[in-house]
Amino acid sequence: MSTAETAGGEVQPWGEVTPDAARRLLIAAVEAFAERGYHATTTRDIAGRAGMSPAALYIHYKTKEELLHRISRIGHEKAVEILRTAARGEGNATERLADAVSSFVRWHAGGRTTARVVQYELESLGPDARSEILALRRQVDAEVRGIVEEGVRTGEFDVLDIHGTTLAVLSLCIDVARWFNVDGPRTPEEVGDLYADLVLRMVGAK
Repeated sequence: MSTAETAGGEVQPWGEVTPDAARRLLIAAVEAFAERGYHATTTRDIAGRAGMSPAALYIHYKTKEELLHRISRIGHEKAVEILRTAARGEGNATERLADAVSSFVRWHAGGRTTARVVQYELESLGPDARSEILALRRQVDAEVRGIVEEGVRTGEFDVLDIHGTTLAVLSLCIDVARWFNVDGPRTPEEVGDLYADLVLRMVGAK
């Protein structure tokens, strides 16, 4: 998946969205949804941010929900890719869980605007689109849970509630998108390393 950098220095996974006008509208929608919320954003707001007319938006997207659905799908597919790569990488469960957490946190910090929309606007989607995104979320959960289960099986982790611990790990990572500030004291890489260490403590890594 290619990337495109937008305002604020964030790297956005929209390089595969074509043509250029469709990508500009998608990026504008991300920024508007993150700033104002999905329901408070109008198609006119999105088109204006993209430097286009409202009529031009409908050439590429039939509805505002179609924009949100595509943003959510691409974002969740990227999340699955990040965690699956770590889960199937080299090393023991401890090393792979640390890699999964640090990578997932870096994505939420480096692409915080996108991540906020992807993670917190699920309820704005209609039933069919929401079902598709929930299926992707289950894949996200399964990748992390699989590493935790392996660590328990091999004796690397001391976890009594695997389901609850997996939920806690993912919640910790996702919340970074809510508070991370590019002008703050830590870089996305530093936050990723910190959270990886915290999660290994959480699972009682030997």
